[in-house]
Amino acid sequence: MSKLQSLREALAVSPANVPLLMLYAQACIDELSFDEARRAYEQVLVQEPERVEAKLGIAQLLQLTGHLSEAIVRTEALVQADPKLAEGWLLLSRLELADGDRRSAAEHYQKALQLRPALKDNALEKLVGLSGRAAATAAGGSTEKERWPDDEDDYNDELSAERLLDEVSRPAISFADVGGMEEVKEEIRMKIIYPLQNRDLFRAYGKKLGGGVLLYGPPGCGKTLISQATAGEIRSNFISVALHQILDLYIGNSEKNLHQLFQLARDHAPAILFFDEVDALAADRKDLRESGMRTLINQFLAEMDGNVANNEGILILGATNAPWHLDAAFRRPGRFDRIIFIPPPDEDARIAIIELMAKEKPVERLDVALLARKTKGFSGADIKAMFDVTTEQALSRAMREGRVIPLTTEDLLQTARDLRPSAKAWFESAKNYALYANQSGFYDDVLSFLNLRK
Repeated sequence: MSKLQSLREALAVSPANVPLLMLYAQACIDELSFDEARRAYEQVLVQEPERVEAKLGIAQLLQLTGHLSEAIVRTEALVQADPKLAEGWLLLSRLELADGDRRSAAEHYQKALQLRPALKDNALEKLVGLSGRAAATAAGGSTEKERWPDDEDDYNDELSAERLLDEVSRPAISFADVGGMEEVKEEIRMKIIYPLQNRDLFRAYGKKLGGGVLLYGPPGCGKTLISQATAGEIRSNFISVALHQILDLYIGNSEKNLHQLFQLARDHAPAILFFDEVDALAADRKDLRESGMRTLINQFLAEMDGNVANNEGILILGATNAPWHLDAAFRRPGRFDRIIFIPPPDEDARIAIIELMAKEKPVERLDVALLARKTKGFSGADIKAMFDVTTEQALSRAMREGRVIPLTTEDLLQTARDLRPSAKAWFESAKNYALYANQSGFYDDVLSFLNLRK
């Protein structure tokens, strides 16, 4: 029996037991059952209206569920009512750090240490920019004036403006450079390009430009390429976000990095902000026990909603091979509410891809149509691998014989026979989700592609 279930059974016998309710609330937080935790804390306050631990618990829950401003307001009210509440000053410091106010966070951390030196937190000290001596002075109650660190010079982990500007590009490719995928291109035109080309008409109907689009499908089928081509098609700035640009070891830094990248897109609108493997940053919170990642996900949701700043003219593109790992909150209207399935290329698309791959290579008697038929189920990456392996073999012969050895249909077909389509394993997983976890119709396109009916 789980700890949470044991506590539920104990509460059924003693529902007004305040210490038991506090333990239950913390266990609910550990299991990401935030609504249950909130009800438990509120029940505590019914029994003991001045129970400060429950009030602090509610403030923490507000932060975890993306209501950072309300969490700060409630915590400020608590420390104003009781200026000697050391735990309140410590929580307020952490909340202000998450909100980007490092100076106030440092000041309130020092107050917490003055009241209770045992609350010392080395990681928090580093984040707020306090030296060991400054923190020790605060804990000892000294009135010596501390030198505040310069935000730009001392905060080494902060992304610099110069480095961020390097992330902005204008892709030189367009849809003409993407082989096949005509149905996907048309869907992108309808959902993205035409609205941007008819801005005044959309504004007349009170429709904002931008929003979120999720591209999903097996790996190697062109999600990143089609995203870059979309930016080139609408002549907008393109910002590709990598995981290492956001994740940081210290609390609060990851959220700040994410905000800076969103702000960069806002400063360079119209822009496409592209998150490859977005499930790594938007994972289902039920699968996470680490509160730091949950806070980052809440920040991501707030940035997408435009709660932090105006997202007019910002298109947020997310690509994933594992849409089933995405938190359901990201598929809510106003976030990734436009979904596009990127399947393996059909025969016409494979012909276009093979023709592109064959350009500027020595080929002989290349039967493109036959190659396209024999590579059914291959992704664009698989076709590229077929050419790469065959080219390496031809190059090896060329070096031995001292002459150019052309690629032939037979060589490519032989290579294709040895390659296993990489999308096959993906569809084995996707099929189960499409058949048994498709209540919202999210995977209808997968069912159509597989010619299945639930």
